Amino acid sequence: MEIESTAAALQIAVGRLVRRLRQTHVPGDLTLSEASVLSRLDRVGPAAPGELAGHERVKPQAMGTTLQALEQRGLVSRSPDPSDGRRVLMSITDEGRRLITDRRSLKTQALAEAIGHLSAAEQASLVEAARLLDRLAEEL
Repeated sequence: MEIESTAAALQIAVGRLVRRLRQTHVPGDLTLSEASVLSRLDRVGPAAPGELAGHERVKPQAMGTTLQALEQRGLVSRSPDPSDGRRVLMSITDEGRRLITDRRSLKTQALAEAIGHLSAAEQASLVEAARLLDRLAEEL
């Protein structure tokens, strides 16, 4: 199979998988951008809105809207930057951490159940595929 055909097939397959995972209902579900921001704050720690916009590749205004929605739900909080009082840092709250953990757990459980229907050889192939997909994501 040529590289372009492989790329097209991979894009379709990954797109279908992502859509199916998005369709997995999670109580109090978040938009994709909200989930991404919460996940980043959970992994990396407090960050300025401009930094978050840069990492998420969105305009600062769009990030402001996302952060406002998360703040209104009590999922993030803002505080002055201790090293520069003019800047604001956004942090995930305990409620935000609980929600993102629950969301990951439910979606992971749904995916694990589907993987359980595959053969042992197919499951082993998925382990390698996950590693390769992560490498591909780094290359994009």
